[in-house]
Amino acid sequence: MTETNPGTRPLTIRQAQDLVDGWIRTTGVRYFSELTNMAILTEEVGEVARLMSRLYGDQSFKESDKGKELSDELADVLWVLICIANQTGVDLSAALEKNFTKKSIRDATRHQDNEKLR
Repeated sequence: MTETNPGTRPLTIRQAQDLVDGWIRTTGVRYFSELTNMAILTEEVGEVARLMSRLYGDQSFKESDKGKELSDELADVLWVLICIANQTGVDLSAALEKNFTKKSIRDATRHQDNEKLR
């Protein structure tokens, strides 16, 4: 297993995928099924939405919401997303690069031409 990053340098996406895989195979024993991880991802995104609605929206904090950090909730989402990528053979670095290319071609002038964004 690759050593955990103590925060002294930024992780690449590839390093993050390797770190999660190492942790899952040693500490976590094995991956949950893809469908279970999809359900967990949905739950984690819901936690982000709940916290965002309290931090930036109009909902007030409940006692059970206090002490939660957006960074931790976003990291939970990223963790499960990486698990799904790992177990389905997706290289997130390559996928993100390809996605940037797609968006750059598709949206070359779309946002500049959108009156609502001005």
